[in-house]
Amino acid sequence: MEAVGVAPAPVAAAVKKKLLDLKDPFPTAAAENGAKASPAGKWAMKKKLVGGDAGYVLEDVPHLTDYLPELPTFPNPLQDNPAYSVVKQYFVNPDDTVTQKIVVHKTSARGTHFRRAGPRQRVYFQSDEVNAAIVTCGGLCPGLNTVVRELVCGLYDMYGVTSVVGIEGGYKGFYSKNTIPLTPKSVNDIHKRGGTILGTSRGGHDTAKIVDCLQDRGINQVYIIGGDGTQKGASVIYEEVRRRGLKCSVVGVPKTIDNDIAVIDKSFGFDTAVEEAQRAINAAHVEAESAENGIGVVKLMGRNSGFIAMYATLASRDVDCCLIPESPFYLEGKGGLLEFIERRLKDNGHMVIVVAEGAGQDLIAKSMNFVDTQDASGNKLLLDVGLWLSQKIKDHFKKKPNFPITLKYIDPTYMIRAVKSNASDNVYCTLLAHSALHGAMAGYTGFTVAPVNGRHAYIPFYRITEKQNKVVITDRMWARVLCSTNQPCFLSHEDVENMKHDDDHEHHLHNTQLLEGDSSPKCNGLAAAV
Repeated sequence: MEAVGVAPAPVAAAVKKKLLDLKDPFPTAAAENGAKASPAGKWAMKKKLVGGDAGYVLEDVPHLTDYLPELPTFPNPLQDNPAYSVVKQYFVNPDDTVTQKIVVHKTSARGTHFRRAGPRQRVYFQSDEVNAAIVTCGGLCPGLNTVVRELVCGLYDMYGVTSVVGIEGGYKGFYSKNTIPLTPKSVNDIHKRGGTILGTSRGGHDTAKIVDCLQDRGINQVYIIGGDGTQKGASVIYEEVRRRGLKCSVVGVPKTIDNDIAVIDKSFGFDTAVEEAQRAINAAHVEAESAENGIGVVKLMGRNSGFIAMYATLASRDVDCCLIPESPFYLEGKGGLLEFIERRLKDNGHMVIVVAEGAGQDLIAKSMNFVDTQDASGNKLLLDVGLWLSQKIKDHFKKKPNFPITLKYIDPTYMIRAVKSNASDNVYCTLLAHSALHGAMAGYTGFTVAPVNGRHAYIPFYRITEKQNKVVITDRMWARVLCSTNQPCFLSHEDVENMKHDDDHEHHLHNTQLLEGDSSPKCNGLAAAV
């Protein structure tokens, strides 16, 4: 859906038919996986912004011909594929784009667009010249095996590619382990398993060694499946590949159980995780309901973003309080969490609390004089908010001998990501894999693929790594949670107004940077609404 309107004259003038080629904000991206700085220098992930009428801006992705202009093209073998013979239109229109924002006013500028994903009429690789590699990095997520399977089967069945290998053990596997051959037969049933058959790890990113491996093994398509830090690492690999002038497409498939990757609609595995979380919430509800003043506390994943906790709460309808990293809370005093728990127990006789793992970390650290430490990916190590909160609740009610409670703490943190993907995620992973390989065959590189407003698009790496997606607690979705649980928001009016101001300021700053060519990641406010 395109919104065609009349942009304000200064906006239209600033972007009309303008091509910007600007440096990316991550010239030395030391990624989630401990990426070393690349010597890429001037090749540091450049923005390709194409302006048009009525405030239209296409944030395009790199192409092999940007630095190898003489590459030949070939007919897309899909045109002879019997499976596609009934399709009315084999190929995506080369001018098709996907708009980032679909809710507009009649005078709105057309705004930011991304290149639509899908097969192209001409490809830049012949089937027998492709040597593809697939790697999975970072934490586990339902659907990893499905993405691997569909990349392999898609390359074989749609494009006739027969040389596909898997890199074992994450980024360090490029230079510390042997590759394993992948065929449709060897990956036939891996989507029925959790985890990843390739193994994964954090850390181990050494750009020069990784690209040396690609060069030595003749790999000319590499598919990197991982979270925002992994995609930063992929961006650095692309920079080095381009610096060396290699004909090699570097493609990212975004993965995060927390659903915290910006721009995209959602990450794969999220639906499965929310569904699996229901089992823990239901168990907590049964335990709480069966005891006098029963309390069930469930801790779910959500390091910096509380999407799993929020959606699991809405899906369950049995939750009395949902605590997420984006929404501060306090324990003691009037309007605090402990007062609310006491009131809810008096009213209902039981309650269920869902807490995201990243919630209340400042409160815990302050009470324990804790010093921040990090894991191999550079992520802040979290304290166990579930155990801490459970103990605080017990301590509070110990002071009230006439108010006995029974508290059960359930921690399914890693269980919800270790399961196989459900039907919805299996379909989604298939579409992601196909969109990724269509882009690589068409010569696009330095991009990640995901749906934006329901349409799959090719998105520059910098757009999904510049910030994390977070729950906007001034948005209607969080209001729906509060209505469902009937919990207080634990925020003052001043807190809410400040958050609204931060959100508006970030939106304005991004637009200003886009028009003026400033790619610095200066935004620290709340992310765009869900």
